[in-house]
Amino acid sequence: MKNKSILAFLLLSTLFTSCKDDKLAPVAANAVKPTVVTEALPHDTDDPSIWIHPTDATKSIIVGTDKDTDGALYAFDLKGKIIAKSEVLKRPNNVDIAYGLIIDGKKVDVAVTTERESNKIRMFSLPDLKAIDNGGISVFDGEELRDPMGIALYTRKSDGKIFAIVGRKSGPSGSYLWQYELSGSGKFATAKVVRKFGAYSGKKEIEAIAVDNELGTILYCDEQFGIRKYKADPALNDNKEIALFGKTGFKADNEGIAIYKKTDSTGYILVSNQQANTFMVYPREGAKSNPNDYPLLAEIPTSTIECDGADVTSLNLGGDFKNGLFVAMSNGMTFHYYAWDLMQKRIDEAKK
Repeated sequence: MKNKSILAFLLLSTLFTSCKDDKLAPVAANAVKPTVVTEALPHDTDDPSIWIHPTDATKSIIVGTDKDTDGALYAFDLKGKIIAKSEVLKRPNNVDIAYGLIIDGKKVDVAVTTERESNKIRMFSLPDLKAIDNGGISVFDGEELRDPMGIALYTRKSDGKIFAIVGRKSGPSGSYLWQYELSGSGKFATAKVVRKFGAYSGKKEIEAIAVDNELGTILYCDEQFGIRKYKADPALNDNKEIALFGKTGFKADNEGIAIYKKTDSTGYILVSNQQANTFMVYPREGAKSNPNDYPLLAEIPTSTIECDGADVTSLNLGGDFKNGLFVAMSNGMTFHYYAWDLMQKRIDEAKK
């Protein structure tokens, strides 16, 4: 055992394998087993994001949300140990990370999370998780439907500006997502809304959002309907949907999204098939004849239970993670780390 928390994972797996709820599949007998299971959080894990250390990748950390009225952001090392905690937050939901936001004349790596019960986004410096937002930044101002949930950060290649794409529990089709330009004012981070966009089916909600910085695109899960794709740069003034895929094969909710990058333009899109305890895998670059056509490449059974959020990196983090690390939230108040080789093996087997 690499981690004592795996004992807790095995106990939970046994419990859920016997679950009779027809909406939740048991963990499959052939499920990929986690390389590491983190220490458990006090309340309810929801979404992770990976921060890459600038000089020593083996010191990279996972930042995850503990979703409750007295929740917080937590940082874990690559062994799954808790190494830092933010100030108390009022139900932090999703989190994402960006590098080099200019605050008070200095470049700061940031973790940004939605704080649902205050209708704010909260911003923290990395790796110390210290608040840099002067108490938070209000979002969806003037709207009846606020309740922020999903978030993803986009760094524009042309000028390095950073934007937050924020989703909510419910909202109108066409302007469900709001995009904010992040910047600094003195010692604090600030944000201004620059775009409102995003179709919505009305079936459930939009929570999982991911940005592909290199390709300049946004992907988000319209739960129980499909995965939608838009251009990320607000300066393009282009709010047309450019792809809709993943409309079939999901047991119920399509949730967390992670983008594995083989090169600047190739790799995989992994989407949680939440109630099936699997991940659906699509080509990041699309089909050979159409970059906006996304055929299903594989469905990978994992040991995560009802996964809401995930992240992945292809960078060499050392140890078991030389070809990258895939992290996914699981019921049981933990996050699961998977050596990427385990996921790649299942993708390769599905291609045969």
